[in-house]
Parts: sequence; C-alpha cells; structure tokens
Amino acid sequence: MQTVIVVIHLMVVVALIAVVLLQRSEGGALGIGGGGGFMTGRGQANALTKATAILATIFFITSMALTMIANYGRAPSSIFDQNAPASAPAQPGQAPGTAPAAPGGNLLDQLKQLEERRQPAPAPTQP
Repeated sequence: MQTVIVVIHLMVVVALIAVVLLQRSEGGALGIGGGGGFMTGRGQANALTKATAILATIFFITSMALTMIANYGRAPSSIFDQNAPASAPAQPGQAPGTAPAAPGGNLLDQLKQLEERRQPAPAPTQP
C-alpha cells in the first residue's frame, strides 16, 4: 500500500511541477513575461489554475497518508516512560545510592552540592 501511495505521490509531484512551469507569468519580475506562449488564452489559464489546485490537494492528501502509514505501527512514547540511566559510582562526599548531579545543573543544585562538601563529616563515636 505504501509503495502505491509513493508512486502516486511522485507522479503528482512531477505533474505539479509541469503545470506550474506551463503557466504564463503575470508580472515582469525578471523582465520576461509577455509574448505568446504555449497556452495564452484566458480559458487555458483557468484550466491550469484549477489543475494546480487539484494537484496540490492530491499532493497534500498523499503526504498526510504517507505520514499516517509511517506512524501507524509506532507506539506512543513519553519522556517519562524512558528508563533512567544506570547510576554511576558514588563520589567522595556523596551519599551511597544517590546519583551524582549533572555538572551543568541549575544554580540551586550546585549550591546544595557546595554546602554538602563544606559540612564536616560527623565524628565517629566510640563506645
């Protein structure tokens, strides 16, 4: 099914490019424009405008269909569903079992780490 839609999509793209290139230039943006061309009548211009609109609509429909097909089998994911990275070994002055804070953490985390490092370890009591 996807291959058929891709082939239709490519044929529409080629046809859309051809129809746009066949249209007569209205303005003189590059100094070119007037003169007789392949399709010069007003009726032909209306036909080309309608053909462009139809091909553009088909292009958007096939684009959306290809997107839906690509996302059909994929399960929704959330950042909260991802597993946490494995915990790194504890560093000196860090409680065991806690993950080290990222060096680029926010200011409050950095201040908390500095405060924990400055506090002296409690002296062991002897019985």
